[in-house]
Amino acid sequence: MANHSQFGFQDASSPIMEELVEFHDHALMVALAICSLVLYLLTLMLMEKLSSNTVDAQEVELIWTILPAIVLILLALPSLQILYMMDEIDEPDLTLKAIGHQWYWTYEYTDFKDLTFDSYMIPTTDLPLGHFRLLEVDHRVVIPMESPIRIIVTAGDVLHSWAVPTLGVKTDAIPGRLNQTSFITTRPGIFYGQCSEICGANHSYMPIVVESAPLTHFENWSTLLSS
Repeated sequence: MANHSQFGFQDASSPIMEELVEFHDHALMVALAICSLVLYLLTLMLMEKLSSNTVDAQEVELIWTILPAIVLILLALPSLQILYMMDEIDEPDLTLKAIGHQWYWTYEYTDFKDLTFDSYMIPTTDLPLGHFRLLEVDHRVVIPMESPIRIIVTAGDVLHSWAVPTLGVKTDAIPGRLNQTSFITTRPGIFYGQCSEICGANHSYMPIVVESAPLTHFENWSTLLSS
């Protein structure tokens, strides 16, 4: 979860988010190198006397044409690799369906017979001590740790978006359409997200809480909830 005055990303809890953070740092280093080079050249031009040596400099023109192309390739290759990884869904251990409503989420564990529940935000007046305001829900999504999870997202009324930043997941919920993505949690914990699509008056009151737990804890929870 994000801290107060935090400028960077939340701590990554999935391999995809780790790749996204690394690509972000990589792109920032490239941008820093470009800005430093441009600043150096501007300073050099302001401090040096005007000269006609660069009026017909084919070597310089060749460099400033090829160099940006190389920079774009250095940014495009890892970006395309991450995009491919985000779309890759290979034999998930668990399939979860999230249905957006105004203004709550319905979850269905399709691998189980009767495991469906609604997830509402806990009002501030009923919030237990130590819990997060506008982020805590009455029923959390519990998933097994270190297991491939496929989530199918749709909506029952208007546009919504199922987003959990620390997992690197953001999928639009569109009425009449099924979108899917996958993720793997690398550590146990509780991860918070929110609806990321303006969906009406109570758009700010559609939190998402994902609890990553060991497999034995998930099996006990699913047995208790479905019984």
